[in-house]
Parts: sequence; structure tokens; C-alpha cells
Amino acid sequence: MVRSGRGGRRERTVIATKVYGDMGDWPNERRLSALNIRRAADASLKRLQTDYIDIYQAHHVDRLTPFDEFWEAMEVLRQQGKIIYVGSSNFAGWHLAKAQETAARRNFMGLVSEQTHYNLLTRAPELEVLPAAEDYGLGVIPWSPLAGGLLGGVLRKIDKGRSAAENMVKQLDRHRDKIEAYEKFCDELNEDPANVALAWLLKQRAVAAPIIGPRTMEQLEGSLRALEIDLDEAALARLDEIFPGHRTAPEDYAW
Repeated sequence: MVRSGRGGRRERTVIATKVYGDMGDWPNERRLSALNIRRAADASLKRLQTDYIDIYQAHHVDRLTPFDEFWEAMEVLRQQGKIIYVGSSNFAGWHLAKAQETAARRNFMGLVSEQTHYNLLTRAPELEVLPAAEDYGLGVIPWSPLAGGLLGGVLRKIDKGRSAAENMVKQLDRHRDKIEAYEKFCDELNEDPANVALAWLLKQRAVAAPIIGPRTMEQLEGSLRALEIDLDEAALARLDEIFPGHRTAPEDYAW
């Protein structure tokens, strides 16, 4: 239960949830139509047992729904006090621009965050998503910050748990040289690979906070170490050597 109450527990809690996925078989029970946004928000509030959602996020771009319809639905929810802010997830850079410009024409705040697939192994967002987010003042929330476990010390635990899954083994075979160099460098830093990966993300432009998925309090407390790791320019340069990144488009490929 997270309703407002004594002690201000709700006010000190940021709740973010998403809209897009199929919730039924009818056309307006999925994606970002105005009707589905309204219904999905009410359903989320009921499931979360709360009065409002702090950040209501579009999980994907809906190419069948105009941004004017999307924003009209979000404006109504905000007027009703059901949401505070709107965010996006898995948008391209030009989607962010189109969303923000449409919102500006409507005199609406627009997006405040973008949740994107970003980590040391997946650096394509550096081309356009991160620059667009930075320019429009959006906070970037990277998902899969440990690349599904590949950046979490996988070589040290390949024979047990999640790291032994077939897909994990295939991904490791694909990136083994990089992972070996990465874990060796983390040993030189005397830091856990997972924490180095999180610390690196916190140094990147526009990044607000990576999404972590601790299963235990011990894992959560261990991840807090990333806040204390200050990667210097030499360390960042070494990580770029292991995992080459991108410059902003079009300089990356055209200049």
C-alpha cells in the first residue's frame, strides 16, 4: 500500500510505470491510443494501490497514433491528478524531437525522461538518443546496464545460475575477448565489474540513473558502491578502447 498517509511515505516514493503492452484482444487494449492510455492508467493505479503515478512512460513508439492524440490523453490524466510527469522508453532520437515539438505546440511540458537500452556493450544511443535527450533536458534511464549479466563478472560465475543459460553462453562467446579484457581491467581497479559498469553509465551525458534489478538487499547495497567509484579520464579512455563507442551523429559517420 502506497497511498498518501502519515509520515509522507508516498511523497517520498517515486513510482514509474508504463503503458503500451497488450492488455486484451481489442484494438484499444494496447499501444498508445487515447482510450487505452486512459484505461491503462486507471488499471495501473488500481494495481499499484496509489492515487497518482509520478512518471507515466510510453513503453514504445506507436507509429499508428499521432503525437497530438498521445499528448491530449496525457494532458487529461495530468489535469485529473492521476499522473505528474510523462516519460518515454525505446524512442529514437527523432521520436524524442517530434514528441517534444508536438508538446510545445500544445503548451505542454512534454517528456521528462527516456528509458533506453544503453551499456558499455550497447552504445548506439550515443549517436542520436543521448544528444536529443540532453538538448531537450530529458533524463536518460538506461535499462539492461549490465548487458544481461555480461558486464557483471560473468567469467567468474559462468558455471552457475543465470550465467550458465544457453543464451548467456552464446553472448559470451560473441564478446569473449572484450569481456576478458574488461574483467582484467576491473581487477586492476580492484572493483567489481558490475559496479564499474554502473559507475561508467553515471559518467555519461544526460544519464540520470541506470535501472538495476537486485534480488536481495545485499545486492542492492553492493550496487551502491557504484556511486563511490570515480572513473578518471584514463579509466574512461581504457573502457572506450575495450568497448568502442560513438560520436554524435552525423560526425560519427559523415564528417
